Amino acid sequence: MRIIKVFITILILFYFSPLKADQDRLQNSITKNLRCLICQGQSVYDSDSEFAISLKLVVKNKIKEGLSEDQIYNYLTEKYGEWILYDPKFNKNTYFLWFLPLLIFLFGGAIIFKKLIKIKK
Repeated sequence: MRIIKVFITILILFYFSPLKADQDRLQNSITKNLRCLICQGQSVYDSDSEFAISLKLVVKNKIKEGLSEDQIYNYLTEKYGEWILYDPKFNKNTYFLWFLPLLIFLFGGAIIFKKLIKIKK
């Protein structure tokens, strides 16, 4: 009888372990994309501040409630604003943020192009 209980326990652990691993991967993925509002230089995943620990629990609970990744991001941006995301969505408030690297690249390219033309003359 004891062997049957052990066998059933092992089966249950093997059955639910992939689900737990998927939840952990999702939680890690989400918390790596969240900025710690206390540390400001670290993600929530890397931070050990009280805010980061509580946010990790919030994300874990939202995953257990069955919310998708986008729903969790929407919940957190409503509560803390767009700044909490390392990878904000493309909208009218973030145009400058998305196009700034492109503008810097084009501006730098134009300067280099002008310098090369002057050198050739």
